Amino acid sequence: MIQIYNNTEEINTKAADLFVSEAQKAIAEKGQFSAVLTGGSSPAGIYKLLASDDYKNKIDWSKVFIFWGDERWVPLNDDLSNAKMSYATLLSHVPIPAENIFEMYADGVEPEDYAVTYEKAIKKVLGDEGKFDLILLGMGDDGHTASLFPGQAVLEEQNKWVDAYYLEPQKMYRITLTAPLINKANKIVVIAFGDKKAPALKEVTTGAYNPALYPMQLIKPVSGELLFLVDKSAAGTN
Repeated sequence: MIQIYNNTEEINTKAADLFVSEAQKAIAEKGQFSAVLTGGSSPAGIYKLLASDDYKNKIDWSKVFIFWGDERWVPLNDDLSNAKMSYATLLSHVPIPAENIFEMYADGVEPEDYAVTYEKAIKKVLGDEGKFDLILLGMGDDGHTASLFPGQAVLEEQNKWVDAYYLEPQKMYRITLTAPLINKANKIVVIAFGDKKAPALKEVTTGAYNPALYPMQLIKPVSGELLFLVDKSAAGTN
């Protein structure tokens, strides 16, 4: 489903409201809420809202478990780190236990080895089902999501929940949740705004199925809901 908003502020509010409602529902039903955060600059406004007094007190953060959809393999204090941004805008401002936060990076470890460790951490919280309550995703101008980039072997992965690989065009390692794991989630929310996203969004949602070129097309929930929150520019309705 695609929902179109006038601007990013409206998208941020909707996404924050969804985060709160899904957290409240999951905690009421089973005593915990598992969420996957997305990186880049797009979600910063959402995270700041969730950290505000109007929102943060609506969630029992002691029962929230935080993971990431992907990460650049850089130290947590690096400006390129998704985790660093998430702490600066949200996690350092809410009373969530440190042991409930699972950063997608560790010093002194090879990324491929840490992918295995990260999968074990997910299973410890979610069990063998691996069903997150909420996954937030962004979408690149090229139609990638998480670190599922066009033309990469990770797009074919069917067994691993987490994978790490060297992304040659960026000259760096990336670590990412795989499409099969993402598709287990109860709710997947994709944030996209700006006219640069319009061509990819159109191809992803109405074009021929070609996930090697538009990896976002791999995201098809098994039994959950997929929701695109976009502005008029990204939707091409401006």
